Amino acid sequence: MKKTLYLGNILTMEDSLYAQAMLVEDGKIAAIGSKEQVLALADQDTEKVELGDKLLMPAFIDAHSHFSGCANAMVQVPLGEAVSFEEIEERIAQHIKNQKIPAGKFVIAQGYDHNNLKEKAHPTKEVLDRAAPNNPVLMQHQSGHMGVLNTAALEKFGVTMDTEAPVGGMIEKKNGEVTGYMEENAFLTYLKQVPMPSVQEMMDIFEKTQKMYASYGITTVQEGMLVQELAPFYQMLLQTNRLWLDVVGYGDLTKAEFMKETFSNNIGKYQGHFRLGGYKIFLDGSPQGKTAWMLHPYFNAEDGYRGYPTMTDEQVEQAIRVVVKDKTQILAHCNGDAAAEQYICAAEKVAKEDSLLCSLKPVIVHAQLTTANQLKRAHKIGMMPSFFIAHILHWGDVHIQNFGLERASEISMAGTAQKIGMPFTFHQDAPVIMPDMLETVWCAVKRTTKDGVVLGKEECISPLEALKAVTLYAAYQYSEEQNKGSLAVGKQADLVVLSDDPLKVEPDEIRNIQVLQTIKEGKTIFAKE
Repeated sequence: MKKTLYLGNILTMEDSLYAQAMLVEDGKIAAIGSKEQVLALADQDTEKVELGDKLLMPAFIDAHSHFSGCANAMVQVPLGEAVSFEEIEERIAQHIKNQKIPAGKFVIAQGYDHNNLKEKAHPTKEVLDRAAPNNPVLMQHQSGHMGVLNTAALEKFGVTMDTEAPVGGMIEKKNGEVTGYMEENAFLTYLKQVPMPSVQEMMDIFEKTQKMYASYGITTVQEGMLVQELAPFYQMLLQTNRLWLDVVGYGDLTKAEFMKETFSNNIGKYQGHFRLGGYKIFLDGSPQGKTAWMLHPYFNAEDGYRGYPTMTDEQVEQAIRVVVKDKTQILAHCNGDAAAEQYICAAEKVAKEDSLLCSLKPVIVHAQLTTANQLKRAHKIGMMPSFFIAHILHWGDVHIQNFGLERASEISMAGTAQKIGMPFTFHQDAPVIMPDMLETVWCAVKRTTKDGVVLGKEECISPLEALKAVTLYAAYQYSEEQNKGSLAVGKQADLVVLSDDPLKVEPDEIRNIQVLQTIKEGKTIFAKE
């Protein structure tokens, strides 16, 4: 059995916060404590690693992202840096030319943000028509909740002025024609119908995607919406043993029976590094895109606009009853406080009927505008918020415009959750933004926007508490705290080596700390050159 002895600065995330030495044997932690104690357990064949000025700590755990979405993003046109319609047009046209994409083949572009464009608006089909006159194009907003289709794509899907948007969605129509812009259930309906890459292409992309997550110190990742169309790719990944990160999948609840049948060997346990963790529902949209469902109107909104829901109260209640019956977990996408209210009310009702729900840890995904009172009620029935707290940096200034400073300052109330003793996690919703855990920790500590505005100083938390949200609490969210999230004897040796200690540097320096090495069950899966 391979043994590795780590000597130096070790952050355990346990009550004894630091250790001097740790022995790893056969992928698990065999001993941890003082140098003298642990050194005595090593033998002549033990590999010794002197950490020096570096820090060893538990690997980061991704509490919510879209693993396959990140994979797909690697073969799509990146528009995250685009600042105008003209640049979007140029980037798409150049991608088609560089990749030698034949006429008629679908082109996917992703990551544009109308808030960052010179025009301060969503492009229309005409912009995409000029970029790709011979190809159907679907362009996804950075939030993932809206986007634009060009004329060829609209024709491919048969979208006309007579096409009605599904409940919880919108197809924009102006001056007697479809503009190409869509929101929520309407956009997602057509996104699912875009032809996917071949199985072999996807296998190669999934390999690159795992390397990307590992480069950020992450060893457990989430498939935040496992739709039926992804099942063949996951089956191939499992058959060929291509997964080496742990992946927790949350299936489309409308396909629950299909998911249980297809992944029967992965329910409640990892097999081939994949586990079916439960199910996912969407209750609203995006705050920066103004589709999040709010109890009160957006700031200066015309006609009292406050976003809209995607499910009825009855549908949400039924979804929760399904997971209680299956004794599994549910994740609900809730950005607005109206969506959170719908979810919490439904959970409260079901919990009165069956207290089992309280032990299943229902998750409020994003929970960005969930109020203090809602958090307290949710905590009483075992719910957990997973905050997209890096929104403060990336879109905090937009939230001030959309909600006013007072409401924007109450976004992602991690400080309040801590005060009431409520465990919470952080995530990046990748590929919305990259899964940079250290940037996220910095955001939770500083709560500073791009323009330098501190949003809710009283909601700032300590670096230690922020690190718990991406280690200990994240393991708890997955009910894997016995194996992950801290460094203790018997736990998996899922580790990350950092260039510095987030608890000892100045808070402003936390996001500059580098991930130097990532270790999964004792084996190095990433090493910075």
